[in-house]
Amino acid sequence: MAEPFFRLAEIVVPGVAALNGTKLNFEGLENIPARGGGLIALNHTSYLDWVGASVAAKERKRRLRFMIKAEMADVKAVNYAIKHLGLIPVDRTMGHDAYAVAVQRLREGELVGVHPEATISRSYELREFKTGAARMALQAQVPIIPMVVWGAHRIWPKDHPKKLLRNKIPVAVAVGRPLPPEGTVEQLNAALKQAINAILYRVQEEYPHPVQDLGAAAAGWERAIPGCLPAASDRRIGRAGQEARWRPRHATGADQRIVSLTPK
Repeated sequence: MAEPFFRLAEIVVPGVAALNGTKLNFEGLENIPARGGGLIALNHTSYLDWVGASVAAKERKRRLRFMIKAEMADVKAVNYAIKHLGLIPVDRTMGHDAYAVAVQRLREGELVGVHPEATISRSYELREFKTGAARMALQAQVPIIPMVVWGAHRIWPKDHPKKLLRNKIPVAVAVGRPLPPEGTVEQLNAALKQAINAILYRVQEEYPHPVQDLGAAAAGWERAIPGCLPAASDRRIGRAGQEARWRPRHATGADQRIVSLTPK
């Protein structure tokens, strides 16, 4: 299917990011299936998490169909995008309709994106996971691919000022190994959260920015003195936290790369 609007978006979105000097750091792209259905489940800290996830899919020559709040369709431009990008609007009062559409898309061999937390985390920690992702994967018999997008919260967080113009903020996108659709809903949901949590902690440690970024929105630490770390943020950050800085990133592996979106 040609999908000209989707093709246009694949050109425009990276182009807009390029104007801001954004660098997307991809890791584990080989874990996104080259073909066939798959459910990409990612953390949610920003209104822009979908950008990193969608470009990651594009790097694998795939297109990602996100599940999106139905009320977003009230915005004409967003409604147009929903229709022409094949997004799946979710009405919280009638969620079974979106669920059925997503399962069908997965069975047809598409990639579907979902936030198991269902809402943005102000603390940047994982919130409680809804069971929808696990149930869809089991019913459609497709793998769940855990993913973490980290850094987008510095561009457009919830309840904090946006930094959309010339921010030059790096965004890390890490993809974990696919989880097979096995076990009970509860078992798969727990395994998914554990997998995303492990990736999240590691990516947070390796992200090359001040440690007070962690939990800033929840505790007001975005105004903290550099080098201070809230006691509540004991998240296995170890020496990186004590030194109040992030360890520099050392990319390894054939599919761990940094893609610069800055125009040449």
